[in-house]
Amino acid sequence: MGNETSFPRQHARTQRFTLGAPRTFTVAPDGSHVFFLRVASATSRANGLWTLDTATGAEALVADPAVLLTDPEDLSPQERARRERSRESGAGIVGYAVDAVVRQAVFALSGRLFLADLVSHEVRELPAAGSVIDPRLDPTGARVAYVANGALHVVDLASGEDTALGQDDDPEVTWGLAEFIAAEEMSRFRGYWFAPDGASVLAARVDNTPVPRWYIADPANPATPAAEIAYPAAGTANALVSLFVLGVDGASVEVVWDREAFPYLASAHWSGTGAPLLLVQTRDQRTAQVLAVDTATGATELLHTDTDPTWVEIMPGVPVWTPDAKLVRIAVRDGANRLVVGADEWTPDGFQVRSVLDVTADDVLVTASEDDPTQTHVYRVTATAVERLSTADGVHSAVRGGDVLLLASAGLGWFGSKVTVNGHEIGSSAEVPVLTPEVGLLTVGERDLRVALLFPTGHVPGSGKLPVLLDPYGGPHAQRVVSARNAYLASQWLADQGFAVLVVDGRGTPGRGPVWEREIAFDFAGATLDDQVDALHAVAREHEDLDLSRVGIRGWSYGGYLAALAVLRRPDVFHAGIAGAPVTDWALYDTHYTERYLGHPEERPEVYETNSLIADAGKLERPLMIIHGLADDNVVAAHTLRLSSALVAAGRPHTVLPLSGVTHMTPQEQVAENLLLLQVEFLKKSLG
Repeated sequence: MGNETSFPRQHARTQRFTLGAPRTFTVAPDGSHVFFLRVASATSRANGLWTLDTATGAEALVADPAVLLTDPEDLSPQERARRERSRESGAGIVGYAVDAVVRQAVFALSGRLFLADLVSHEVRELPAAGSVIDPRLDPTGARVAYVANGALHVVDLASGEDTALGQDDDPEVTWGLAEFIAAEEMSRFRGYWFAPDGASVLAARVDNTPVPRWYIADPANPATPAAEIAYPAAGTANALVSLFVLGVDGASVEVVWDREAFPYLASAHWSGTGAPLLLVQTRDQRTAQVLAVDTATGATELLHTDTDPTWVEIMPGVPVWTPDAKLVRIAVRDGANRLVVGADEWTPDGFQVRSVLDVTADDVLVTASEDDPTQTHVYRVTATAVERLSTADGVHSAVRGGDVLLLASAGLGWFGSKVTVNGHEIGSSAEVPVLTPEVGLLTVGERDLRVALLFPTGHVPGSGKLPVLLDPYGGPHAQRVVSARNAYLASQWLADQGFAVLVVDGRGTPGRGPVWEREIAFDFAGATLDDQVDALHAVAREHEDLDLSRVGIRGWSYGGYLAALAVLRRPDVFHAGIAGAPVTDWALYDTHYTERYLGHPEERPEVYETNSLIADAGKLERPLMIIHGLADDNVVAAHTLRLSSALVAAGRPHTVLPLSGVTHMTPQEQVAENLLLLQVEFLKKSLG
């Protein structure tokens, strides 16, 4: 079987070569053990909980889903929705939580609640009041909390008593869960936080009553009722989010802040140092406040305010306290995302902090980029020095416990991520791809655009003109041009079908600082498309094998929007496009994302019109394939259907591939495999 079919099948079967790779790491505070999730083989989807002895490198399986479950896995609709928000396509144990000393772990499996002793490796099931979501241990290890049927429960492990701390008779109200917009756009996937002593919980109460209702039908199964979802489209009402301090003794104190002015709860943090911290935002996201909570009264104290004329970015890992009660933030100053501890800046010019990983009394562990945005490194930062801990070129992250550092490293010289700790590499059973990308990383044009260029394997420069395929994401909060081999597997396979493939990161993509990221404000259609065109022409000037008379573009999600935009507005440059799950009308996308970049639709209707695609339907003169999952509850299928209707009304031929039962992800093996094959067939036919 040749590459034409073997790679797409392998790519789909292994879920983009993620199955079998270790993930979700915890290092014990004494550094003695690492705990992580991993499946048994490259094609198994059920994760087990594993441990590694950092002294010997010996691994052991703590919790095996094949032993704990006798029936097929059964997930509640709420759990399926939560996994869709976090883009979780795995099965078995997909998350776990530990106590402060990492002696116990708790996890959900098929909606059931399990507790693992991490010393003896004994695993036992705990009774639960319903299908379990997001179980967590309190830091002392005496209690387990979980959410079931919209209620927040706490179980006393000594007595077995199960108490519903937060519950409501109204089915529109949930306790202890992140609302749609927080999970989808703020990367806040949890809705409760234990006190350090385990005696109380800071819990979110979410009322979805004001949120408009949309209905996701399954046209392939007309007997199945449409699924109702609460979807906060741009300009419409969000869920009402409030916070309470709930004592295990039954006490309840509401946390008070100006929720009218600051309706978004972006993050919360409760550690052994200082009061609980909240990060709240205004609806327009131009102002954010860090608040400290008085848990006895519910009153909040303003610690810091950030403002920005475009938006204040939510940064991973902050705000938090240091052990000596200094506030740790990432702040925009002098064109850089800087680490600020107390009142002091700890990072230098030209240093773009991406996230805070860990905070001790002596240092802060961060990820950051310096002069090369395709690389992300791990740094130990103190008040007086910055030390890079990752040495190889690539994309790195880390987890720390005591003095032991676990480093996860992806690079262009190897497949996947190498995970090392204390001189030991954690084993991976991820399948080795049947091809090896041959990537050229370039910096081109007046804006120093970062580009990856891939030719067919073995291509000899000057041997002949090749059709060009742009393969971008191209939008905010995601990079495609990175120093990591696995990022280019599908791009190399596409190149091997006879294309010169370009992957371009333009304005708005991460890693180049706040000014670069904000250049797309109110101008998706202009900035991101111009950068794709400029990069294409700049690369073609240096590489004569690129045939600019045959240029295609394909993408998914924002990349799908960009592909459709390209053929509609720049048919002089792009001769065919494949738009997967594209946003075509920004008024149909969610509040937090869309209003951050384009403003409120009532205040800036012209911005929404300029950046949407429906009105451009009559301009289509190039082949366009649109692909959409009909079960997508993020970019709903109405985007594709409305554009298709407008194209039909304008008499413009086009191709639509509706994917029955498919969400914004495409985890189904057969669907994922055939999508690659169908795209190549379409491109070859369209470009000649």
